[in-house]
Amino acid sequence: MALAQADYYVPRTASITGARPLLDEAERAALVARIKALLKERDAALVAHYYVDASLQRIAEETGGFVSDSLEMARFGKEHPATTLVVAGVRFMGETAKILSPEKRVLMPTLEAECSLDLGCPADAFRAFCAEHPDRTVVVYSNTSVAVKALADYVVTSSIAVPLVTWLRDQGRKILWAPDRHLGDYIRRETGADMVLWDGSCVVHDEFRSRELEKLRKTHPAAAVLAHPESPRDVILQADVVGSTSQLIAAVQKRPESEFIVATDNRIFYKMQQAAPGKRLIEAPTGGHSATCRSCAHCPWMAMNDLSSLADTLEHGSNEIFVDEAERVKALVATQRMLDFAAAHRRRVVGDA
Repeated sequence: MALAQADYYVPRTASITGARPLLDEAERAALVARIKALLKERDAALVAHYYVDASLQRIAEETGGFVSDSLEMARFGKEHPATTLVVAGVRFMGETAKILSPEKRVLMPTLEAECSLDLGCPADAFRAFCAEHPDRTVVVYSNTSVAVKALADYVVTSSIAVPLVTWLRDQGRKILWAPDRHLGDYIRRETGADMVLWDGSCVVHDEFRSRELEKLRKTHPAAAVLAHPESPRDVILQADVVGSTSQLIAAVQKRPESEFIVATDNRIFYKMQQAAPGKRLIEAPTGGHSATCRSCAHCPWMAMNDLSSLADTLEHGSNEIFVDEAERVKALVATQRMLDFAAAHRRRVVGDA
């Protein structure tokens, strides 16, 4: 059975950011310079997710690293000649990098940065869930552990999930989906596939509120609404574009509107502003009468990635990712099936969390 959000600890961003003394401008500049030097000394490449702080995204860009979604981060790391990959994101992203690059050393600024979807789908419970539905093809989202991926037939990202599940549906297959129930519901509605859903959710996207979104749209009637499919159904139904992180960035760049209400982690604004510097970005509301004390448009675990922790990791070679080799091989099979499907259908696989 899926875990309720209350069954695991969600760190508060305020306590995280307050754990280290604030840096003044000179200290930040010195730390950034030290990080850049260490990346070169350690033969390391920094790959950062769209949801981490802009300062880390900027360092990745300026040092020949990469900023993207979790799968593209891992694919870039596999192709990069560096012997060490530093993954700024949450733990499953470091594991994904290790799945594709077992010969490389994979480090993270912190190993405490988790994901509610990953934590809410423990392998033992998921194995039992799969055993209850032996006739179903197991499709899991990339926001899962290596152990859960090893139990899957296919690993998918948010952008490839609909076409891949459509393909499976056309073969007459029934689907067992995990872990995000909102994304699973969206895929089911888009494809008409017979799907059994694990009951998980993202602590950021689950907090977007349709009632408050309706009010905000009245204030900004010309704005287009962009939503990640991990958002609740009543939020998705109000969106002009539903898509992965990379797809939402592309929408800001390509669509004619000058204003966008964005229902995903607000750290994506850094890349959106790069893509379309003249456009106004507005956070979709998590506040209001229907919100909870968790409400925040930024993942508290992503917030654990900061300049100091990145420098510490590079200085000491700490926070290395290790995965069980047997599980890695099985997880690679499920991931490779997705990549092969994408290549066969001439689609570029992008988008996760």
